[in-house]
Amino acid sequence: MGTVVLSGTVVLVVLGFGNPLYWLAAVAVLYLYVRYGRDSTSATTPGPVGGTAPTSYKAYRERRDQQAKWERRYRRERPLEYRRQEHERSK
Repeated sequence: MGTVVLSGTVVLVVLGFGNPLYWLAAVAVLYLYVRYGRDSTSATTPGPVGGTAPTSYKAYRERRDQQAKWERRYRRERPLEYRRQEHERSK
């Protein structure tokens, strides 16, 4: 993905010698790639919330393990509710 964006940016810069509007397009492409395209996590981006998909297998494993931990805690702290829910699911 990065090589495609870089190649496209180079093409836009070369075309920009004939029309400077292409330089603005190149800057916009680079900005959008840096802002939204990379898979790197930074301190400013929040973690997965609700139904959002994890961006890597490591994030998936962490979310899966956290969910399993919550479910075990729920079963331990509320055994009657857990059994009732399991019974309703099996119907």
